[in-house]
Amino acid sequence: MTLVVIGVFDGVHKGHQEILSRAKELANGEKIIALTFDPHPTTVFAPERAPSLLTTLIDRIELLKIHNADQVAVMKFTKEFAAISPEDFVKNILVDQLSVTKVVVGIDFTYGFKAVGNIETLIKSGKENGFEVIVMDLKAEDDQKISSTRIRTYILEGKVELARELLTRPHRLDGVVIHGEKRGREIGYPTANLGDIDGQTIPADGVYAGWLTVGINRWAAAISIGTNPTFEGVRARQVEAYALDQEGLDLYDKKATIEFGWRLRETLKFDGLAALLEQMAKDCSRARELTEL
Repeated sequence: MTLVVIGVFDGVHKGHQEILSRAKELANGEKIIALTFDPHPTTVFAPERAPSLLTTLIDRIELLKIHNADQVAVMKFTKEFAAISPEDFVKNILVDQLSVTKVVVGIDFTYGFKAVGNIETLIKSGKENGFEVIVMDLKAEDDQKISSTRIRTYILEGKVELARELLTRPHRLDGVVIHGEKRGREIGYPTANLGDIDGQTIPADGVYAGWLTVGINRWAAAISIGTNPTFEGVRARQVEAYALDQEGLDLYDKKATIEFGWRLRETLKFDGLAALLEQMAKDCSRARELTEL
């Protein structure tokens, strides 16, 4: 006996959390299974339009479990899977594999070949196969639907505070600390340059306050995204975090997470090192104040 919630669940945002909370209320001794898909379906249907992700798969699974899922089933989304009929999706996956007794989905849920399966067909299949279908309206905030697309747009625009409200936590990037130009170390602000973040949603260029986590350590941080325009030469875009008031850290090649709490300012080109250092001191002071709240 299982209650299954179905969705991509990118970000596991406030709307997803409401569905999972409702599932918890409805479960009557049933195990709650969150059925999700990887990679994002758009990667298969229209790879040129595939969105950057709000969460890695590992984070998504962890968050689904935090928000009431007893188990997470990850369905590999391929062209073959996309081609199955709505009837086969229900019979082969929901009934045969997951032994479903209840299904909880959002009102816009579609499934099966060319997304021809919808709420009406799912309810019909439920009656035929002995499971109940609970349909939830999409949660709205500020008269707008809460969606991964909306949150992604906020982040890409640098509006990490608005994203945080809808995610119910700071947006984060997970990667590995790589070697950079070591420019920060030379000027007294050694930074952790985050690599291996392809496919994740990177905020707009600018300076942010947030946190840097490596292993069991989580430090308040001033975060910079951009190409360091004050210095001459063409540079790749970098995401780097300075752990406030920390010295002698050796973080190279270690897994790290950067969380974005507040946007402090846009990226600026300064007239020289002195002006840059003056502003960096102000940025760190402000980041320290915000992260202590």
